[in-house]
Amino acid sequence: MKKSIYLLLIIFALSPSIIAQKNKQKDKGVFKEKKQGFYHNTILKNISDYNETDKKSKPKEYFAIDLSDYDFPTNIDEYTTYWHTQPSSQGSTGTCWSFASTSFFESEAKRISNVEIKLSEMFTAYYEYVDRAIYFVKNRGDVYFNQGSEANALKRIMKKFGAVPYSDYSGMLKGQKSHDHSKMFNEMNTFLESVKVESAWNEEVVVQTIKDILNFYMGKPPKTIFYEEKEMSPQEFLSDILKINPDDYYSFMSTKELAYNQKGELVEADNWWHSNDYYNISLDDYMNTLLAAVENGYSLSICGDVSEAGHDRYAEVSIIPTFDIPSDFIDEDSRQFRLSNKTTTGDHCIHIVGYKKHDEDYWFLIKDSGSGAFDGENKGYRFFHEDYIKLKIMNFLVHKNGAKNILDKIIK
Repeated sequence: MKKSIYLLLIIFALSPSIIAQKNKQKDKGVFKEKKQGFYHNTILKNISDYNETDKKSKPKEYFAIDLSDYDFPTNIDEYTTYWHTQPSSQGSTGTCWSFASTSFFESEAKRISNVEIKLSEMFTAYYEYVDRAIYFVKNRGDVYFNQGSEANALKRIMKKFGAVPYSDYSGMLKGQKSHDHSKMFNEMNTFLESVKVESAWNEEVVVQTIKDILNFYMGKPPKTIFYEEKEMSPQEFLSDILKINPDDYYSFMSTKELAYNQKGELVEADNWWHSNDYYNISLDDYMNTLLAAVENGYSLSICGDVSEAGHDRYAEVSIIPTFDIPSDFIDEDSRQFRLSNKTTTGDHCIHIVGYKKHDEDYWFLIKDSGSGAFDGENKGYRFFHEDYIKLKIMNFLVHKNGAKNILDKIIK
């Protein structure tokens, strides 16, 4: 009996070192200078009212992980990748959701119908603003009217309006080099606020005014297109050429606030239309479903939080530092703690286009339209460690066959 107690005491005494060994090393945090990169040097220069004083603003410092002694798997050639179009910048807009999910559906078109094409992100963004204006009137102004949205907004827009190639609608006027929605959004927002103040709830007038503003800044989206010398509607292009059925795509989240294996609402400001079409699953199922999808040839559109100390635009990696939480302790409770106290929010949507196994851990190749993704060597790409997705990514969108195992479990 004494011998057993003695052994237990030794195990408890050694346990901190065992944990330390598993976590390999303790991360350090440092203050870094926020340098002016792609956004200042390219995007702002492409905006007509760019002021040189913007570029000379005093650099700010931010707290982040010290990555000076690390070597990460940032060679794209070492990843198993899926066909995707080259990364493109969302410019000075909050439309990452459209860029990420449009890129995702481009990959799906290649996988399903072998069509290689760049689709228009702004075709979707245009009609998302219109849908938001309609909702604004119907709900007497009770809506989060902003530029952000969620990946599954594309399902809704595609079902109603279809899709078009980028060559048919760029959403930029002649001579424009970068997307810029700042003035356009402010004008729409000011108009809608006046509607609210004056109780001028005429849907036809409100929608037409919003369209007039959109047309002025983005141009009119086409009602018909020519593809391979055939005239067709955007809906026909979606169904007959891309062969994409929006109903074949499912969204997943993982929160302890709702029962598992049933649909619920993603409680997030960008889910402005209160979609409750998200399957809520356990964190183990969430990660297993995502891993099974990428290993079986499916890319995914993911949305989550990128305002983190382990998200570095120059090293191009996103990891969870030990001073946030050690890897061994990332679980449903640590994830929910951050969801509940709002330190995990839906900052950004991106596209998983590849993966690799490195030192027994999964890493994911991310296609990213945000300006920070163009500051590293691999322009428009990032590399996410599996822990980052497990803790900080709020939801993902995938084809039903990519999530077959969990859907078979849920849908009897």
